[in-house]
Amino acid sequence: MTLTELKYIVAVAREKHFGRAAEACFVSQPTLSVAIKKLEDELEVKLFERSANEVSVTPLGEEIVRQAQSVLEQAAAIKEIAKRGKDPLAGPLRLGVIYTIGPYLLPDLVRQSIARTPQMPLMLQENFTVKLLEMLRTGEIDCAIMAEPFPDTGLAIAPLYDEPFLAAVPSTHPFATHKTVKAEELKQETMLLLGTGHCFRDHVLEVCPEFARFSSDAEGIRKSFEGSSLETIKHMVAAGMGVTLVPRLSVPKEAFSSRPRRRSDDQAFVKYIPFDGDPPSRRVVLAWRRSFTRYEAIAALRNSIYACELPGVKRLS
Repeated sequence: MTLTELKYIVAVAREKHFGRAAEACFVSQPTLSVAIKKLEDELEVKLFERSANEVSVTPLGEEIVRQAQSVLEQAAAIKEIAKRGKDPLAGPLRLGVIYTIGPYLLPDLVRQSIARTPQMPLMLQENFTVKLLEMLRTGEIDCAIMAEPFPDTGLAIAPLYDEPFLAAVPSTHPFATHKTVKAEELKQETMLLLGTGHCFRDHVLEVCPEFARFSSDAEGIRKSFEGSSLETIKHMVAAGMGVTLVPRLSVPKEAFSSRPRRRSDDQAFVKYIPFDGDPPSRRVVLAWRRSFTRYEAIAALRNSIYACELPGVKRLS
């Protein structure tokens, strides 16, 4: 039994396909298949059920794959311990970020990280919270920036900042002249939502729970619209299709400027309005496996995040 064989079975379990697993491991499919057959013969068990379209893991195979992942993590930890003796920050850090944070935090974060720890390049992955949690569990990424709440998976978590929400309305909307808005005032509006899978969609529905009933029936077509990204939804707000909620970091700086904007810019047709009183918000955190040994890398990443501008949010230590 070799670490390479364990790497192969973890890849097949993840990809559910021998060809894609071979590509992920940078080997030919025959090489991967022969190695897995050798391991199955040695263990005298069948790890995978093969069909024409997909590969499934046998019940016993699932236990073995989980143990294999643990062994691979421990082997990687040995290498990390050796690296830490030379330079704790040497080598890339694999960072996952949810879609509603990535576009607004990563440009500044990457600049800060390059300036502070050039020997630790960030390998970035954008995805949904559920997928990032799975990637953390399987060791595909080292840490992730996500918004609470999410299922308790035994991860180590460091709070980063609390980010308030603002209402985004067309510039021609009656609310556009308001200095603040109340959640109750949005109940009669056409609410534009992110699609299922985005945690920010759930945050919006917490603020405006009455729209939850529109997300699964035909009446919802008249009352709400689901978009694939915050930027898509902002353009639809600009077109007058409805209103939405957005996190503070997604609001362009020009929105708070008194200087006139180009009328050809869609953002010129969107007005961002703070909530009256305590605004609804989300807590953004950094999460990593407790078994991850590069503590200095996590600390350096947090310092780079805190060095970012982060306008309008409440930083947490």
